Amino acid sequence: PNRADCLSVEGLAREVAALNKMDWSTTQVDNVPVSHQDTLTVSVEATEACPRYLGRLIKGVNANAVTPLWMQERLRRSGLRSLGPLVDVTNYVLIELGQPLHAFDAEKLAGGITVRWAKADEELTLLNNQVIKLDNEALVIADDNQALALAGIMGGNDSAVNEETQSVFLECAFFAPQNIAGKARRFGLHTDSSHRFERGVDATLQARAIERATQLIIDIAGGGAGPITEVTTKAALPQRQAVFLRRQRIEKTLGVALADEQVIDIFQRLGMTVQTQTDGWQIIPPGFRFDMAIEADLIEEIARVYGYNNLPNSSLLMRSELSKATEAVLDIDRVKDLLVDRGYQEAITYSFVDEDIQKAVTPEMEVIRLKNPISSELAVMRSTLWCGLLKAALYNTNRQQNRVRLFETGLRFIKKDGETHQQKMLAGLVLGDAYSEQWGEKARKVDFYDIKTDIQAIFALTGCEVQFLTAQHSALHPGQTAEILSLDGKKIGWLGMLHPNLEKQLGFDAQVFLFELDQVLLLNKHIPVFKSLSKYPSVRRDLALIVKEDVSASEIINCIKGSAEPALQDVIIFDIYRGKGVEEGSKSVALSLIMQDDKQTLTDSEIDAIVSRLLTLLNNEKNAKLRD
Repeated sequence: PNRADCLSVEGLAREVAALNKMDWSTTQVDNVPVSHQDTLTVSVEATEACPRYLGRLIKGVNANAVTPLWMQERLRRSGLRSLGPLVDVTNYVLIELGQPLHAFDAEKLAGGITVRWAKADEELTLLNNQVIKLDNEALVIADDNQALALAGIMGGNDSAVNEETQSVFLECAFFAPQNIAGKARRFGLHTDSSHRFERGVDATLQARAIERATQLIIDIAGGGAGPITEVTTKAALPQRQAVFLRRQRIEKTLGVALADEQVIDIFQRLGMTVQTQTDGWQIIPPGFRFDMAIEADLIEEIARVYGYNNLPNSSLLMRSELSKATEAVLDIDRVKDLLVDRGYQEAITYSFVDEDIQKAVTPEMEVIRLKNPISSELAVMRSTLWCGLLKAALYNTNRQQNRVRLFETGLRFIKKDGETHQQKMLAGLVLGDAYSEQWGEKARKVDFYDIKTDIQAIFALTGCEVQFLTAQHSALHPGQTAEILSLDGKKIGWLGMLHPNLEKQLGFDAQVFLFELDQVLLLNKHIPVFKSLSKYPSVRRDLALIVKEDVSASEIINCIKGSAEPALQDVIIFDIYRGKGVEEGSKSVALSLIMQDDKQTLTDSEIDAIVSRLLTLLNNEKNAKLRD
C-alpha cells in the first residue's frame, strides 16, 4: 500500500512481469482527434505545489448514458460502485494507470481555472457535503469566484457533474507529494486521489491519462474534445537523479556475487536506465519510482527481484572470548537481582526532572538547566535519582497501589568546581505495607529498619563492612536519617525517611523511605582471605552498657573492634533500652562479645581480662559504664 507505483493495475502488471521475467505491454493510448477549439484559461500560481496541470473541454456529452457492464464490473471488483459515466471513467483511469483525474461541470465554472493557495477562512463544500474552512496552507482549484476543489484530494459540490451535465472540463495534474501529504487528514479525509498523490504519481503520466479518459468518455457518453491546455513548470518537476551502484557493494551486502548481466537485466525489467561503468553502474530511476534515492535502495531492489529465498544462508564467523571477571568489583546485575528477590521493581526515569522537585529535594545543589528542554517539567538535570523515583511512586499510589518498592540505577549530574560531573548511583524507595497481603505475618507498615536491612543485604554481597551514622539531610526526616560510610570514612550514600514537609508538599499520604548509594564505592568487593577454622570453642559474653543518648551503637561497635584484641571475633548489638532504671538522657545498650582463640581454649581468667580491657576502653572513649 505504500508503493505508489503499484497503486494501479498497470503498475502491478509491471511488477509481476519484472519478478517473473515476463513480457508485458502498456495500455494502448492514442491521441483523441480535436473536434472544436474551445478552451478554458488555466493559471497556476502555486507552481511548486503543482508543476504540471492539464485540462480540456469535452462538449456535448450525455451524462445519462449507461456505463458499460465490463467497466462497472471492473470497478466493482476494485471496491468502487458505479456513479455515472463521467465519474466512472475518471475512477477507471485511476485504477488502470494510477493517475487521479477530476471532471468539472464546465457550465458551472465562472471564468478560467486557477491553481492557488486558499485564502484564510475561505469555505468549500466538498462532494460528500462536508463544509470545510480553509487556510493558506490548503491548495485549491478555483475559478474567478470561488474555490472549486481541494487539490489532489476531493472535488467541490458546486462544480460537480450530474445527470444534466453537457460540457465537462477534465482535469489531470501532478501535485508534489509534500504539498498533499497530511492535508487530507487535517480535514478528516482519506481519498483514493490523496492516497496516491501523497506517495508520488508519475510526473510524465498526465498527457497519457487525459487522452485515455477523453477517449473513454467519448466512447461511452459521446461529445467532442477540445485541445489540451497545459501549464508546466519544468524547474519544479521532480528530477530523477542518477544513483551509482558499486559492484562489490552488492556482494558485501547480500552475500552473493551476481553476474553483470543479471544486475542489468533486473534493473531494466524494473524500468530503470542502466549505464555500465568500470566498477559499477549508473542507475537512473523511472519517473514512477520516488523511493529510489541511494545505493541501498538499489541493492534492496536486486534482493527483492532476485528473491530473498535465493540468498545463501551462512553462519557468522567470530571469535568468542570469555570476558574477564574482576573479582574485586561486584556486578551491578547481581545487586539488581538481590533487590528484585526482596520485592523491589526496577524503574527507569528521565535524567531530566522538574526544577521545583529538584530544589525541594536537594536545595543545596546548584541547578543544571537544559538549554532546550522538551518541556517545562523536564528542564533540569537530576542531582539525585530520588526526584524520578518520588514521581514514579506518587503515580503508583494515586492508582491504589498501597505497597511500592522501587529501585533505579543511573547517573546523577552535579556541579563541582564549576564543571559538570556524572556519578553512577543506585537509589531505592519503599512505602506502604511491609509485606504483601498474607496470613503468616501481622500486617504493619514499612519502617526505617526494613530498608536498612535491604542495604545491609547488598553490602553482604560485597563482604565489606560499613557504618551507619546519624546525620542530617535536607530531604530526610531529622530523626530518621543515616549517612552510610565505609570503615575508612568514605561517603557511600544516604538512608532515611522522607521529610514530613516534603512528604506533604508532594502529596504522599504514607511514610516514604529512601536510600541512595554511590555505585562505584558500593561495588568494591572485599576479597576474602583463607583462614582455617579453629578447633577450639567460641565463647559469648553479654554486656549491658549505659551510655549517653548521643552515642550511637555503631560508635560502640567501632570502638570495640578497634581494640585489636586478637581473640575478639564479633560484636552483636541485641537490645537498646530507655526507661525505668536508666537515667534520663542515657540509654542501655546490650551487646554480645564473641571470642575464640585459634591455638587454645580460652580460660575464664583470659576472657575476664579481655572484657575488662574493653570496658576500660569504652569508659575512656565513650564514657560507657557497665549497667548494674
